[in-house]
Order: sequence, then structure tokens, then C-alpha cells
Amino acid sequence: MVGVYSLEGRSVSSMLLNGLEALQHRGQESWGVAVPDHRPYKRMGLVSQDYEETYREIGGLTGSVGIGHVRYSTTARSTLENAHPLEIGLSDRFFIAHNGTLDRDPLMAYLKEEGLSPSRPMTDTELMGLGLHQLLNRGKGWFGAFERLNGELNGSFSLVILTPEGDLIGARDDCGFRPLCLGWQKDTSSYVIASESCALDCLRAELIKDIQPGEMVKIGKNGLETCQFSRRERHAHCPFEYTYFAHPSSVIEGVNVYYARKRIGRELARKYPIDGDVVIPVPDSARPSALGYSEASGIPFEEGLMKDRYRRKGSLRSFIEPEKREEVVLNINPVRDAIAGKRVILIDDSIVRGTSSKILVRDKMKSAKTVSLLIDFPPILYPCYMGIDFPTQEELLAYRVCKATQSLEEINEKVGKEIGVNFLGYNDVEGLSRGIGLPKEELCLACTRGDYSCLKYKPHFKTREEMKA
Repeated sequence: MVGVYSLEGRSVSSMLLNGLEALQHRGQESWGVAVPDHRPYKRMGLVSQDYEETYREIGGLTGSVGIGHVRYSTTARSTLENAHPLEIGLSDRFFIAHNGTLDRDPLMAYLKEEGLSPSRPMTDTELMGLGLHQLLNRGKGWFGAFERLNGELNGSFSLVILTPEGDLIGARDDCGFRPLCLGWQKDTSSYVIASESCALDCLRAELIKDIQPGEMVKIGKNGLETCQFSRRERHAHCPFEYTYFAHPSSVIEGVNVYYARKRIGRELARKYPIDGDVVIPVPDSARPSALGYSEASGIPFEEGLMKDRYRRKGSLRSFIEPEKREEVVLNINPVRDAIAGKRVILIDDSIVRGTSSKILVRDKMKSAKTVSLLIDFPPILYPCYMGIDFPTQEELLAYRVCKATQSLEEINEKVGKEIGVNFLGYNDVEGLSRGIGLPKEELCLACTRGDYSCLKYKPHFKTREEMKA
């Protein structure tokens, strides 16, 4: 997700496109951009598909302000209609792009109380947009609208909005689940709002700051304005951003993601001092943690598993391609001389459903003498309703295998047996916190501890079909 406002009146369409390419790892289902006086330009798939044609068409969308989005759906189906940015309103329309997940039930109840009954099913983003639109029509202004609607926004949101007046707005929920940052591009005198700082780097923009939890920024002809529409004592930053989701070059909450992953690997080496011949990462997000484990243990690091980057599937990420997960993993090729006859210490970022892990161990590591699998993230036992796509307990391997709460040692043993490795070791919450460099009180741990107190209302567990309806 990216928004650009050029104070010099430069066209920002190419900056939006380049920013979205830098953020492609955050969503691979669909993408889109919106600038004033045009309908949103949206496409399914990757930004780089049909690039020359896309670049030519996007170049025709002139405007000195705009927003863009790459979609990873946690609610509603993956269709072109649901791709962002979404258009809200008619003559006073605005465009919105949203990263996160909101509970639709309290939003629907609020709108019903206000006399608004949508004529069709709406996504969480559309419902939020409709609530904001109604409050704006009542004269609240953007700050007042967020301040009033915030009590109904149960879940996570980092978002950018292109207003009817041509202003750019960025806002982040008051727990700070998902990242959002602000930058400055000197050459074009442009403010840039982005999901991650790696997009700023791509645009040669300087990171000014993280947009704070509960903060709204507004950029217009008069420059930058900021306001705090909500404050909470406790934040709940998603640790999945640091172990998997974010780009390793990004800096989030002052923490460099690459070095956080390396520190997590060092934590694993202290917790699990295994006697092995080689440390191998599961590509790509586990590479820094495997390097950290290697440096701390003195065991050589090898690239024993390689993604085939010369095919389209080679660039995809297995976790955020749930319907194509097996196909993606099958396009990982083993370097047999690095594996054959070795006592392999395999490092992965997480185990969610276990599909990828089973295939890797069964098909790619079969020539190893032994395989010990170490996991950066603690056991995932509960669903996420704050922006990561595992909404049911039944799809989570650790829950299916272990059910009732057990010790970490018992979970390690049972999940390891299910996957088919000689040893399996999950990180614990304390090691995760130390590795990231943020206190555990500032992290969202709902998926591993079942504590949803960071939300305004405890979520009702839903089926995948209910979430995608």
C-alpha cells in the first residue's frame, strides 16, 4: 500500500507503480492505483505482469497525488471487484486502500443504527468507508470521523485515502498491528506514505517516521498535518511482520527486519544447540535467521534449497498463495550435494498449516542423514483476525496435532512426528521478543496464546467460508 503527494505538482503515477512493485511481497492476488478524476485502475495478479502495457496505461493517469495497493485477502473473495483502491460515494467520492482485517459485525450494527442498510454484502473496507463517508457528510471532518468511528473498528487497519479535495490521508489503528510509515522524496518534493520503508528506499525517499498507532496524517496544498484520533497504553505490533511478512530491508518501529531475523536465529541456537553438519534456510524469509544460527553455533551455512526464479511461481510466497501452496513449494529445488548424507539443521520462519513443511521434508530433504527443523515463530494455536489469513483453528497444524494446551516440549515432539523430522524445535515467546527487540507486552500474541485482549471486542471464531463471503 502506497500513497504519494507531490507538492511541486509532478505526476506520481510512475512512483505509485514502482512503490507497489517494491511491496509485491505483501500481496500477490490483485493490485490497483487511483488518482483524481479517473476511475481506479485495477488488475488481477502481479504488478509486473504485462509490464510495458501497464506502464503505458498508468502513465496516462496524470495527477500529483494518488494511492496504490497490492492485495492479500483475509476477508471477501479475491476478485477484481474487491481489489483496492475502492471507490466510496458518488459526487463526493473518495478512494481508500486498506491493509488489515476488521470485524464486519460491529460495523454492520453501527451502520444499521445510523439508518444505513447496505443493499449487498460489503467487505470490511467498504463498511469502514461507508461509515467515514456518512460522518463526513455530517460535517465531522476527517479527524472527527476517525475519532467517532474508531470505537466500531475492531481489528487492524493501516490505510491510505485520496479525498475528494485531492488530499492524501494515512491512518493506523490504535494498536499498531500493521506497519505504516511516512517518507519524503526530495527530487519531486513528494510525501510518501507506505506500508513499509522498503518502498521508500525504492523511490529514493527518506524515512521520516512510523505513523504512530492511532495517528492520522493529512497531506495537501498546505503541507503535512498530523493528529492523534486515539491513544492506547498498550500496542500490539504483529511479530509475523518481523519473522515473515515484511521485506528484510524494511525498518519497522525502529527495528531493522533483517537483523531482527538474524537475532531470532541466534536465540534458536542458544535454545537448541544441535550437533549438525550444515544449516539450511527454507527460502526466502528464513535466510537471515539461518545465518544467525550458523554464526552463533559455528555450523556452516549453505543454500541447500533454491527457488526457481526463472518461472513465475518462483517469485510467489507459499503462505500468501493458499490455493497454490503445494505448487509453489514444488518449485523449490534441492542442492543435493549440500544435503546428501548430512545432518541438516533446517530453519523456517513458521509453521501454519504444515503443508509446505511436509513437502519439503518428504521430497526435498530425503537424501539427508537427519533433519532437525527449527522454527522462528512459536506454535500457532489460535486464528488471526488482525490481518493474517488463518481464520480457523482447524487449519492450524499445531492445534490439530496437540488440541489442548501442552508444554512446548510436547508440542515439539508431536508436530515433529507429524512432519516427519528427527527433531523439531519451536521458538518461545521470550526468544521471539528478544530477537525482534520489542518487549512482549508490545507484541500481538493472540495466535500463539489465544489472548485477544488487544481487540475492542473478542472475535467470534468463523469459518473460512464466512470470512470470504
